[in-house]
Amino acid sequence: MSEDGEKDPGKEQKSSAPRPNTAAARRERRAAASGTGSDAKAGKSAPQGKAGTGPGKGTTAGKDRPTPKRSGTTKEKTEKHSLFARIVRFLREVWGELRKVIWPTRKQMITYTGVVLVFVAFMIALVYLLDFVFLEGVDFVFGN
Repeated sequence: MSEDGEKDPGKEQKSSAPRPNTAAARRERRAAASGTGSDAKAGKSAPQGKAGTGPGKGTTAGKDRPTPKRSGTTKEKTEKHSLFARIVRFLREVWGELRKVIWPTRKQMITYTGVVLVFVAFMIALVYLLDFVFLEGVDFVFGN
């Protein structure tokens, strides 16, 4: 819609129908959108690749056979690199993984550190209290 309330000719409005909340409703919505709605439902056949249907059932092309080995090997596997090249590659991969990390903000770090310190202080107090109670219990039972 434009500012004056008229419909923009270039933009289509999405339907106001609620989103499906079950798998069956989602499948029906997808089938209706792709144009295979009632025609595909008449046969009631499961999609190919589902358990119990398709060419894999009863043949060796299905899930009952092991995954075949890869026929070719890559250049990296057949060629031995020098120690220096392997170290450089390792460091590049580490750097790439570190770029993917979502680092906490300063405020989050202060909050997390505070939570850890409070928890550690609580555990120290609990262990001290239990140690004191057991010491008094042993002194009471065995006398001193």
